[in-house]
Amino acid sequence: MDTAELKAEIVSVIDAHQEQITELSRKIHENPEVGFHEVLAAAWLTDYLQDKGFSIEHGTGGLATAFTASYGQGKPVIALIAEYDALPELGHACGHNLIAASATGAAIAARAVTDQFNGNIMVIGTPAEELHGGKAIMASKGVFNSIDIAMMVHPSTVNTATTETLALQVIDIEFTGKPAHAAARPEAGINALDAMIQSFTAINSLRQHIRSTARVHGIITSGGEAPNIVPAHTAATFIVRAKEDDYLDELKEKVLNCFMGASQATGAQLKYQWDSVRYASIRNNLSLARLFSRNMKSLGRRGVLSDPGSAFGSTDMGNVSQLLPSIHARVAIARKQVLIHTPEFALAAISEAGIKGMLDAAKAMAMTVADLLTDGEAMNRVRTEFERGD
Repeated sequence: MDTAELKAEIVSVIDAHQEQITELSRKIHENPEVGFHEVLAAAWLTDYLQDKGFSIEHGTGGLATAFTASYGQGKPVIALIAEYDALPELGHACGHNLIAASATGAAIAARAVTDQFNGNIMVIGTPAEELHGGKAIMASKGVFNSIDIAMMVHPSTVNTATTETLALQVIDIEFTGKPAHAAARPEAGINALDAMIQSFTAINSLRQHIRSTARVHGIITSGGEAPNIVPAHTAATFIVRAKEDDYLDELKEKVLNCFMGASQATGAQLKYQWDSVRYASIRNNLSLARLFSRNMKSLGRRGVLSDPGSAFGSTDMGNVSQLLPSIHARVAIARKQVLIHTPEFALAAISEAGIKGMLDAAKAMAMTVADLLTDGEAMNRVRTEFERGD
């Protein structure tokens, strides 16, 4: 069977399994679980893959809701990345239910390729992409060391085979002051909320003088107990992002100075902790992206190899892309006016357009697996580009 025939079979397999793949996506969407708590999602995905002949490893990298599902043997090892964590309150407003189901569908269809050629297709279930960096943790534990190529497709409002993301690190802040009656003895207190508000003001001023590709944003998670008590404790979580790793380090120092200055001005004691997980920026492999792009175009999707000039946010897939040839493609499931991380996008993630995007993503990833396993030159181009450091 030649590559064209394999791709036709891939499309047929996904069409034949679309009800099962769609049901997986819907169950995950209807039962949103936040990072590191995706017990149901991980079980549904692994049960389905095991039923389709995949060998399952639970708790990959020491993370309870991570998994690896593997089919075939030999090299290359191609990983399809599944995400399935939800956002607090908003559920699947990032469409991770579609990411999980598209990776699963692609893997089922790619069996036809690995049955005829050497190679191993894997679904790697990666929990807690939102804020906790599950892939970064897994990468630090060597989970991706034996993988040759990784792919995933994220729901979006555009079709692209490449994207640009920002490196990211989270900081948790606490100010401790001294309580006092806010009317009778305000002079006896030290206002921790004043320290936090001054920090916000300083960061707002800082934003005018940072690079256009950098971002600083945060929320107050604790702001005091009652309006007639001088707040003795406040807390906040901030995210610092930048395109370049060295500028992220520079910006982190400037942001910390904003909090330190507020501490000195108010007398409130500052306590801070940078998260141990750091998200890296995406390293696009254009040779791999071109293969994926051609396959998406064959399915009727347009504009899938556009310039990744606009920042997409941050993802722990960036950490994977620094280790091996990878793509973090996007598939349109809603109009451009619909913003990600909103209730409207959560609805799109279970809409007819969302299901269509998921199935197209699955087909294009499996078709790209066929390109890689049947064409040694294509595989060499992907590897060479990564080794050159392009």
